[in-house]
Amino acid sequence: MIVWHQRWHDGHPLFALLLPLSLLFGLITALRRQLYRAGLLRGWRAPVPVIVIGNITVGGTGKTPVTLAVVEQLRQAGWRPAIVSRGYGGDADYPCRVLPDSPAAEVGDEPLLLARRSGVPVVVDPLRARAVRHVLAETDSNVIVCDDGLQHYALARDVEIVVIDGQRGLGSGWLLPAGPLREGMSRLASADAVVINGTWSRPEPVPAHAHVMSLLPGSWQPLAADTPQQPPQPPATVHAMAGIGHPPRFFAQLRQAGFTVIEHPFPDHHAYTVDELHFTPPAPLVMTEKDAVKCRGLAPADSWMVPVQAMLPPLFWQTLMTRLAAWRPPHA
Repeated sequence: MIVWHQRWHDGHPLFALLLPLSLLFGLITALRRQLYRAGLLRGWRAPVPVIVIGNITVGGTGKTPVTLAVVEQLRQAGWRPAIVSRGYGGDADYPCRVLPDSPAAEVGDEPLLLARRSGVPVVVDPLRARAVRHVLAETDSNVIVCDDGLQHYALARDVEIVVIDGQRGLGSGWLLPAGPLREGMSRLASADAVVINGTWSRPEPVPAHAHVMSLLPGSWQPLAADTPQQPPQPPATVHAMAGIGHPPRFFAQLRQAGFTVIEHPFPDHHAYTVDELHFTPPAPLVMTEKDAVKCRGLAPADSWMVPVQAMLPPLFWQTLMTRLAAWRPPHA
């Protein structure tokens, strides 16, 4: 399944048979966007600035670390940010405030991670405008960061940040369903900033006005109470599991650190069971922070989580703050 997904992403000739449907999909999405731009369909505009962090491809690209970094930068600049998210994978009653102890099955894994790491209000709702109204009614937040939702034009936005995986890029360049694009590549030109997650390793040129982001791994943290006090050290062998948009990135990160890695990729947003977390031969188990929010209480002894921090260049932060300069100063 994973092999065929990669072939679909990169443009296997078999999927070219779906290009007529991609043309129809492209016409519909372009028409919908133009209707919003012309005012024939109306997006709700919040009384505070809205920053949307999304992508134009299917699958994970690294939006969550970017969201956390943007929230922290806003706080340091004096803003009072809040996060809204669709809550993929959850089944809560909407709008739903995400607390650090909320069940991942109800609110989704990424919103729960954001709530635990950011320390700011997080609300999930497929209708982002309703989530923003809830935030403004229940908190004193004065800037909204929307995790995903680039194509959710029902919520007007003031800043758009598009995140692209540097290894996978835009894949075949084909629109859904033939390829991974939700919108055409020309959509990048209208974004305020494009963030490349990692080194660009694609044959096509790097997108214009792109900022390269690196992910800095943090200290390993134990998941279970009976986990040893010291994490494994290179060149130890570890079982590595990842249910994220692009698991090979996590496995490569561990190998670059000197570990021998036994890979266990899972689908994005996978709901784990106890049996799935026990591997042979015996070795420490290491996972992403996104997986860890669902695996506490399930993981065996000697299980570890690796947090990451997004490192973005000064020009990116200058661009963001320039876009926000038209609003009232943060202290107002």
